[in-house]
Amino acid sequence: MKSVAGKLRLELAQYRELAAFAQFGSDLDKATQQQLARGARMTELLKQGQYAPLPVEKQVLILFAVTNGFTDALPIETLGRYERELYAFVDARHPELWGEVRTKGNDKSKDAWNSLTTRMKSVLGEFGKEFAPDVQGA
Repeated sequence: MKSVAGKLRLELAQYRELAAFAQFGSDLDKATQQQLARGARMTELLKQGQYAPLPVEKQVLILFAVTNGFTDALPIETLGRYERELYAFVDARHPELWGEVRTKGNDKSKDAWNSLTTRMKSVLGEFGKEFAPDVQGA
């Protein structure tokens, strides 16, 4: 969780700074626009329902997805559905991932984290292929 959250904290701080700067209406380059778009997605995905906290493993997966660009191409209004369907997808097809996130996420070794990130990238890529065609028409 610390590996994912540390990157998130930095990116959100940069997003807030850029968002304040962008209010002055200056022209923004493509990289800045992408950073602003990712920050908006992060902010949207950090929202949780009242009295509906997420288990840590689900938080890790969705934060990993947004900080690693898996949601960059999605419209912001589809992110809630993306999140719900991602959890259902993992529950149905890769339930062992939740246990891996719990155990390897607490492991201090670099090999365990690298193995976990490779696994999460694979699952997120597989899910993205199924989810993205639905969003194209939205």
